[in-house]
Amino acid sequence: MAPSAVNNLSHPCISEKKSGWMKWLSRIFRSGPNRGGGGSGSGSGSSSGGRLPQQLIGDQENIFRRAPARSTDDPSRAHKEKEELDHTIALSLAEDLKKRNRYRRGTENDEAISRELQDKMNLSPYPSVAPPQFHPGDYRYCSGCNRAIGYGNYLGCMGTYFHPGCFCCRSCGCPITEHEFSLSGKHPYHKSCFKELTHPRCEVCHQFIPTNRAGLIEYRCHPFWSQKYCPSHEHDNTARCCSCERLESWNARYISLGDGRSLCLECMESAIMDTGDCQPLYHSIRDYYEGMNMRIDQQIPMLLVERQALNEAIVGEKHGFHHMPETRGLCLSEEQTVTSILKRPKIGGHRLVGMRTQPQKLIRRCDVTAILVLYGLPRLLTGSILAHELMHGWLRLKGYCNLNPEVEEGICQVLSYMWLESEVMPGFRSGPSTSAASSSSSSSSSKKGGRSFTEKKLGEFFMHQIANDASTSYGDGFRTANAAVNKYGLRRTLDHIHLTGSFPV
Repeated sequence: MAPSAVNNLSHPCISEKKSGWMKWLSRIFRSGPNRGGGGSGSGSGSSSGGRLPQQLIGDQENIFRRAPARSTDDPSRAHKEKEELDHTIALSLAEDLKKRNRYRRGTENDEAISRELQDKMNLSPYPSVAPPQFHPGDYRYCSGCNRAIGYGNYLGCMGTYFHPGCFCCRSCGCPITEHEFSLSGKHPYHKSCFKELTHPRCEVCHQFIPTNRAGLIEYRCHPFWSQKYCPSHEHDNTARCCSCERLESWNARYISLGDGRSLCLECMESAIMDTGDCQPLYHSIRDYYEGMNMRIDQQIPMLLVERQALNEAIVGEKHGFHHMPETRGLCLSEEQTVTSILKRPKIGGHRLVGMRTQPQKLIRRCDVTAILVLYGLPRLLTGSILAHELMHGWLRLKGYCNLNPEVEEGICQVLSYMWLESEVMPGFRSGPSTSAASSSSSSSSSKKGGRSFTEKKLGEFFMHQIANDASTSYGDGFRTANAAVNKYGLRRTLDHIHLTGSFPV
């Protein structure tokens, strides 16, 4: 075979891509010797001048060329071309490696920037609920105003929190700024306010009642009026009303009656001061007896007297049982000379002045000489004494003789209680009311059903005194007699007493 002959069996098609090493390869092919064909010589492939037309397929980036013919008899040239091809391929690979490195670094930088943005924006590639934002102090709420406390001073107490201005006293409503306070249930108090609410004050001296040696608060309390006072006032000459038995307060002076007795202003409003004032009340009570079929035919004198005159009459009386230590009425059966009050005194400052008295000779015309009542007592108390003493007179005039004190005093107390009941609670028990008949006996008295609240309360107290008397004759006697009257009625009880001298059982 001729040296210039071309080996037609080795014509591979080479595709030029956009890569760098293909560009280097195309440069070699274009600039190499015998570009496009082989040398001159005979053979079947050289008749066309050794060139093959270029075939363009697609765009300009995809060019297919015929591989240059290689001579088999020139090994040095082929080796040189091979070295150039290897160098070109190495350069192309190095350029591609640099591009890939630049792309990788760009990608890594982009990922780092993306992660940084995600961290700053608190974004997550997974769907989730955004965590709650934390603000210091928002978890504390004031129990006073129910608002968040936030920053600043606050108080922690009773397991909760308060603004300093919201921690207020339950009593006065002012903020508690002291280090010590009192607690009642769930409510805070100033110590002074709590003491004011819970520590009793004396209603006489208006001071806090002191504690005793054991540290306990010890005080006295009236069983009806609930007046609380220091125990010391029972022994320090504090005045006590002779009618309602309340102690005199330091800011309300009582009226002195001049015989060791004092009268409070409420009892003074309806007090009966002389015999003339008491006459209407006396006749109304006689009418009350007549209304119960217990008419008193004899005219029994009634006198209003001072305390000394009453005590002297008690000494001169041979018979009868008297309520000690204070006797306020008497049913005389002996002849005596008694000094009665002729003209009511006037109030001068805190005492009575201008009293006029008159001695009176009492002559016995029957078993009852006279009825004496202590002056200066309220209308209802005076009336209850008159009702009691009139019952003594009725028993003696009707032949109820030699009764033991418990029976006689007990049934007399029942009549006194019943009269008070008709005055304070009209219609409660059958029997006539004497309110209308005695309306002119004092300035504070009124017609039936028009009793003032003060006078009605006094009447309830007098009834309480009768019902709770601790003595045997007056207290136990009343309770036994009252039970018999409630069970059998007054008339049948009196008949039984007349026959047996005792109460029916």
